[in-house]
Amino acid sequence: MMELLQTLETAGQNLLGVAWLPVWTLVKIMCIIMPIMGAVAYLTLAERKIIGWMQIRIGPNRVGYFGLLQPLADGLKLFTKEIIIPTGSSKFLFVFAPIMALAPALAAWAVMPFADGVVLANVNAGLLYLLAMTSMGVYGIIIAGWASNSKYAFLGAVRSAAQIVSYELAMGFALVTVLMASQSMNLGDIVNGQKGSMGMLNWYWIPLFPMFLVYVISGVAETNRAPFDMAEGESEIVAGFHVEYSGMAFALFFLAEYANMILIAFLTSIMFLGGWLSPLPFLPDGFIWLLAKASFILFLFLWFRATFPRYRYDQLMRLGWKVFIPITIIWVIVVAAWMQTPLWVW
Repeated sequence: MMELLQTLETAGQNLLGVAWLPVWTLVKIMCIIMPIMGAVAYLTLAERKIIGWMQIRIGPNRVGYFGLLQPLADGLKLFTKEIIIPTGSSKFLFVFAPIMALAPALAAWAVMPFADGVVLANVNAGLLYLLAMTSMGVYGIIIAGWASNSKYAFLGAVRSAAQIVSYELAMGFALVTVLMASQSMNLGDIVNGQKGSMGMLNWYWIPLFPMFLVYVISGVAETNRAPFDMAEGESEIVAGFHVEYSGMAFALFFLAEYANMILIAFLTSIMFLGGWLSPLPFLPDGFIWLLAKASFILFLFLWFRATFPRYRYDQLMRLGWKVFIPITIIWVIVVAAWMQTPLWVW
């Protein structure tokens, strides 16, 4: 695979000269973004199907064989709808907000390694970049809530901002323990730090198990998914921050939510579940393992939605500030002490 890429790069440089670098970068960006968009579309279908089966229903089964063309039908419908801009809204910000929600969700993939050496930007501060990018998404939500000039939307945006800031701290501390264990901020190095002769027993989910749980649950809260979907509590504040949105502007918020879910699933797999490393030492490593682990985390996201009722707002804040943050601080200290002893084998 790497030899093929090297040959392609050499041929391209001979053909285009200076113009090759931007062209090649754009090609690589499209190779990442197009599959993500496809995955987002079919994750919506998977969600409806899986939750349907859990509730003893069939789920979408009319458009195409087994309902497989349903995401395309939904996308086409939203694409053809009119984008209605409310009279009293801030026009520019109202249109800018959905872009601001989606852009960080896609930009974060720049440092995501898919296999050993297969990464768009192999930077050493990858973890820091990811923390910055995942924090940026909240701006789109705040801008949407404020620009809509609607009390419901504004209330949804305020809730969402408070929620994301609360759980961002717990996620940050979880990343700190991964950083301590791997001694690196480079995501490729973090995965390679989990290599060993014992397969899945070498992964960080064992010494950092409380952090693994906190990270997954905070990831659900961070992406505004049930049971933490306060920002769009349909029973209380209509649809939260995207109450005034329609058509493609609404679709962008939808894409951002699911793109963030996929991002969190991949990050969890890379940092705690050994990324592309195989669970058993005698099996070969590869991207298929990373995909399988991320799919399992995504299944948990859908399972939570089908199982748990929505949290009350004060319960949600209590969980973030009084449960998760103390646990993460304690575990940072435990890991720091543990690493000074001969018992640390990771």
